[in-house]
Amino acid sequence: MNDPTIHVRMARVEAVQLAQLVDDFRELVGTGRDVTDPALGRLAPDPYPNDEDASTAFRSATRDDLLDRRALDAEIIRAALADLRGDVDSMSQAEAFTEHELAIGPAEVDAWLRTLTALRLVIAERLGIESDDDHDPDDARFGVYDWLGYRLELVIEAADALL
Repeated sequence: MNDPTIHVRMARVEAVQLAQLVDDFRELVGTGRDVTDPALGRLAPDPYPNDEDASTAFRSATRDDLLDRRALDAEIIRAALADLRGDVDSMSQAEAFTEHELAIGPAEVDAWLRTLTALRLVIAERLGIESDDDHDPDDARFGVYDWLGYRLELVIEAADALL
């Protein structure tokens, strides 16, 4: 029996945009990371808000490994998008917006879920989103946040359909 693979439809222009977000994310969590960046704090939240010493010890022991794993997850997404990417500027509008099927193997699903969620957390930090009330539908920057949520929902629904 073959391993189940989920399939998600994505246009080339979306793949290019997602790949750019993933590249930016890889830079954020990569080896030259700035651990004082609040977005990294959002990715590795304080586990013991009432005990600073325990929180510091926990972060020291786990943060680098967690961020390294996030970078590896991002690499998996980047590789999966490789076939859909291209120079969107040289494509016709029809080519850029035609949806293609993206196959996500069972071993890659968790990486997709973690990376899309992490991207949303980073954007939420940058935009100051802490609750649903902080979402401004008139601000175009929230469109990327919403689009990532849509993509995350599609992956979750496709994975759930296999169960």
